Amino acid sequence: MTVGKVAAGHLQTAQAAVEILQDGGNAFDAAVGAGFAACAAEPVLTSLGGGGFLLAHPGHGKECLYDFFVQTPQAPRTPGTVDFFPIHADFGPTTQEFHIGLGSIAVPGTIAGLFAVQRDLGKLPMPRVLEPAIRLCREGIVVDAFQEYLFRIVAPILRATDDARRVFCGAASNGGLPRQGERIRFPEMAATLEALGREGPELFYRGALAKQLAEQCRSGGCLREADLGAYQVERRKPLEFYYRGDRLLTNPPPSCGGILIAFALKLLESGEDPATVPSAPADLIPLAWSMELTNKARLDALVHDPEWDQAAPRLLEPAFLESYRREIASRQAALKGTTHLDVIDRECNVASLSLSNGEGCGHILKGTGIMLNNMLGEEDINPQGARGYPPDQRMSSMMAPTLLFQKDGTMTALGSGGSNRIRTAIVQVLRHLSLHALTLETAVKFPRLHNERGLLSVEPGFPQETLEALRQSFSDIHLWEEKNLFFGGVHAVSYHPDRGFNGMGDPRRAGVSL
Repeated sequence: MTVGKVAAGHLQTAQAAVEILQDGGNAFDAAVGAGFAACAAEPVLTSLGGGGFLLAHPGHGKECLYDFFVQTPQAPRTPGTVDFFPIHADFGPTTQEFHIGLGSIAVPGTIAGLFAVQRDLGKLPMPRVLEPAIRLCREGIVVDAFQEYLFRIVAPILRATDDARRVFCGAASNGGLPRQGERIRFPEMAATLEALGREGPELFYRGALAKQLAEQCRSGGCLREADLGAYQVERRKPLEFYYRGDRLLTNPPPSCGGILIAFALKLLESGEDPATVPSAPADLIPLAWSMELTNKARLDALVHDPEWDQAAPRLLEPAFLESYRREIASRQAALKGTTHLDVIDRECNVASLSLSNGEGCGHILKGTGIMLNNMLGEEDINPQGARGYPPDQRMSSMMAPTLLFQKDGTMTALGSGGSNRIRTAIVQVLRHLSLHALTLETAVKFPRLHNERGLLSVEPGFPQETLEALRQSFSDIHLWEEKNLFFGGVHAVSYHPDRGFNGMGDPRRAGVSL
């Protein structure tokens, strides 16, 4: 008998959720257990030292967005005293600069958030929910081709300190980065999870681990014990809007991903023709322009109010949207480090969970196996970089766990990793489902594009005539030779009262569905 559906970024992450569902847990137990397991199965993409969001839709109850993203430290950075330096992540066709070091660590929220969800909505005791993750840490994961690629991308971070090299490179046959077929274990993380199961999140935020983290940060970091002790999980009302008559729920401000997704879809809605195929120039050219204009709209809204949570609602004001629709119409004439998982159970409880560690700061919390985040070194969420940060604020994020309720009764949970590409990946999949009526599998696999800072990046798979139209419409275009995690990784599950469960893991990020 089917007890639910899971989609995630790794087989063992998904298997952790399945095990918990089969043992009588609900979707929230399963999502929490899988979230902890992902820290071992997907160690480049997430960590207990990072943060995230969970969008909860209880089968009988009120929907809630759990915001346990990272918080900026309470005290400002002292110039010239901080361990904060650049590295370049090598994606192959492109590189991206990030900053790491002790000075890049923001207050982690993952442990607090997963415990809060379990306490509010779960059925099983936390030690049981942690069992798959603990077992996975002890037995280890066999590195696959995708993980070997990820390790190579963030190699400068994994080699940045002795502790990072010991945790991530010690098991490799040549002492280098883990390779495909090799097994990597996290025994210190297993012991940490067991301790958390006994003592709860207080161990990390007010106990021995809080003292240890604060002590490490004295030599170049910004975190203090007071920062950890003051951290709170925020329970927010999801952002709700309608697209083509379908209801959507997503991550609200102060995070920016959800409202930028809403802006892009509302921007496109009035000019869309459902009869247009999703690979046609008439569909893709407005879509590509909307991506660039969404970036511009974010900045324009901030001009009117520099505080993002106050500026964000302006994006959905009719007059503001209309001014950007006119800009798309005029341009048409020219022709020119995250993971996600979803769970639905047979009682229609839905959990959509996005987790991130940034890329990792290169430092391990001593004795725990936990790579700490580098969120203060990510340009898209901390544009001031080394110059500082606004003290004691919840940082904004592009992560946007999302629920789609279609008019035919289909309920779909989805989200993505991919930094600034998160919102464009989610927008494209939502349009494929709602506008073009594609199947879930086709919608996730369909080739994507991303337009940012004047460069249009295009995955393979579009017809030649479409590519020619894009070349005429955009002055700087890069055609990728193969599909890539650069374009996000949208994992999704759905349920329909008559058709039952469905799910799809994005092959760009080695996704699976069970």
